[in-house]
This record gives sequence, C-alpha cells and structure tokens, in this order.
Amino acid sequence: MTPEALNTFFAICIGFALAGALVSGYQAVARRPAGFGLLQDGVAPKTFAAVPFLVFAAPFLIMRNTLRGMQLESRRVEFVMMATVIAGFWSMMSGTFVLMTLRAAGVLV
Repeated sequence: MTPEALNTFFAICIGFALAGALVSGYQAVARRPAGFGLLQDGVAPKTFAAVPFLVFAAPFLIMRNTLRGMQLESRRVEFVMMATVIAGFWSMMSGTFVLMTLRAAGVLV
C-alpha cells in the first residue's frame, strides 16, 4: 500500500470517527438526534452555529439516514451505494482538514 493510499484511508477513518463523535455528543447533550433539520430555524444564531457542526457531522448523518431509509423504505442498492460514496468522499475531506490542522499545530509530524 502506497503512503498516499494509507494517508487517504486514515483521513477517511478520522472523518467518520469525528462525525460519529460529534453526533453522539450532540445527542447526549440535546437528548435528541442530530439532523439536517437544524438548518430549518431561519436566520438565528443557533442556525449559524449549526453549519460548522453539520459540515463535520454530515458523513455520519448521510449514512444513518441512508441505512434507515434502506430498512424502512426499501431503497434501491444503487441509491445506497451512491450515498455511501458521497459520505466517504465527504469524510475524506473533513478528515484531511483535521489532519492538516493537527500537522499545522505541531501535534502530528
């Protein structure tokens, strides 16, 4: 496995782990599941605060909604596969951002 492929795999894992931790933390504090409905409150400070949260929590939310939809609505396999690719790419981007931030802060070499 090349170093670039290993770095990409690590970024995907970090992105999904961060997304899961954020959503689980939100659910523990707010006592309700997180979702994209956080953006439907109109122009309010908590709506603007939800944007950065949703940027990093989106891979988990996409996969949760997709798997739930597959069970309840019996969605087609092609839709589930497309949503998985989108969530994986989004996770890779957010994981890359976290890794770059940790490297810039001197935590990682």
